[in-house]
Amino acid sequence: MAVAATGHVTGPGDAATPGPAGPDPAVAAGPAGRAPYGLLAPGLLWLAAFFVAPIAVLFVTSLMVPVPGGDIGQFQPALDVGNYAQAVVEYWQIFLRSFWYGLLATVFALLVGYPLAYVIAVRARGRPTLQQFMLVLVIAPFFTSFIVRTLAWRQILADEGPVVGVLQALYLLPPDGRLTATSIAVVAGLTYNFLPFMILPIYAALGRLDLRLVEAGQDLYASPFTTFLRVTWPLSLPGVVAGTLLTFIPASADYVNATLLGNPGTRMIGNVIDAQFFNVVDYPLASALSFVLMAAIVVLVAAYVRRAGTEDLV
Repeated sequence: MAVAATGHVTGPGDAATPGPAGPDPAVAAGPAGRAPYGLLAPGLLWLAAFFVAPIAVLFVTSLMVPVPGGDIGQFQPALDVGNYAQAVVEYWQIFLRSFWYGLLATVFALLVGYPLAYVIAVRARGRPTLQQFMLVLVIAPFFTSFIVRTLAWRQILADEGPVVGVLQALYLLPPDGRLTATSIAVVAGLTYNFLPFMILPIYAALGRLDLRLVEAGQDLYASPFTTFLRVTWPLSLPGVVAGTLLTFIPASADYVNATLLGNPGTRMIGNVIDAQFFNVVDYPLASALSFVLMAAIVVLVAAYVRRAGTEDLV
C-alpha cells in the first residue's frame, strides 16, 4: 500500500488520488505568462520618460557649478553639494513657512470639508438627485482655471469687497485693516483651491459606511457625539488620511496663491524655486531647492502615514 499526497491510503488496485497541481512551468514561461508584464510596459515606459528621466536630470543639474568666466545660465557638470547647503541655510525659514501654510490649509479644509462630505455621503443617501447636484457643486471649480479662481478670490478679499466690509462692521477688522497681501489671504486661497481634494476622498470613505453600525450605537444608548467618535470617525479615517495628503502636498509647494494673494513677506518655497529658475537663472540652486522640498515632503508624509496607519488605504 502507498499513501497518496492527500493522505488517502491506496492499495495495489487503487489509483492514487492526484494532489493539487501547481502552475505549469511551460505555461508560466510562455506568452500567457508574460502577458501581465506586457500590459505593464506602457505605464512603465511613461513613468520612465516623464518621471524618472526628469528627476534624474534635475538631480544632475543640482550638482552643477557655474562655468568660470561664463555667461549667466552657463553651468558645467560637477559633484558639488554646496547647492544643497545653500538651499537649506538661506531658505530654511521659507521652507518652514510653506509647510506651516500647507498645514493650516489642510486643517481648515478638513474642518470645512468633513461636514460637507458627511452631508453628501450620509444625509443625502437615498436621494441621488440631491447627492449628484452637491457633488457637481464640489467639482465645479475644476471647470475653470486655477489662476482664474485665485484672481476671483482676490476680488472677494479686496479692500472694497464684501468680506472686509462685514468684518469691519462687526469690529473684527480695524477700519484701515485689509485681507489681501496678507498671510490670511494666502491660507484662505490655499484652503479654497484644494478643498475638493479633501472632500472627495472623505466622501468616498463615508459612502461605504454601513448605517446599521450607527443605528447599533444608538440602540446601545450612545450619544450622537459618542457614536461619531467611536463609529463614524474611525471608519472614515482612510478618507481623512488620503484627503489630508492630497491637500497638504500640493498646498505646501504652491506658489500661485502666494503670488496673487500675498506679499514679499509671505513668499513660499515655490515662489523661490520659480524665481531661481526664470529670474535669477540659477538652475543648480533651483534644482537643489526642488530636491530638498521633495525630500522634506517625503519624510513628513512617511511619518504621518506611519502614525496614522495604512491598513485601510486601498
